[in-house]
Amino acid sequence: MSLSDRDRTLLDFESRWHGHGAAKEEAIVHELAMTPARYYQLLGRLVDRADAVAYDAMLVHRLRRMRDGRSVDRSSRSAFRTGAAG
Repeated sequence: MSLSDRDRTLLDFESRWHGHGAAKEEAIVHELAMTPARYYQLLGRLVDRADAVAYDAMLVHRLRRMRDGRSVDRSSRSAFRTGAAG
């Protein structure tokens, strides 16, 4: 499956806006006409696609590393709360 125009637009937008913040969320609403929650949902699915890697490998790999790091952080906090850590 190839990337849609919307998929490419999301990746191009993300490559211009690193990180999170109020200005980025405003730009998501105004430029992309969607809520930030929907944007991140679509972007999260998009980075798992091989055609997204072919389109912008560095961006997709960076987003995957960030997602994986957040997942590890959540897992360790969860283990700490449940007493499983140590």
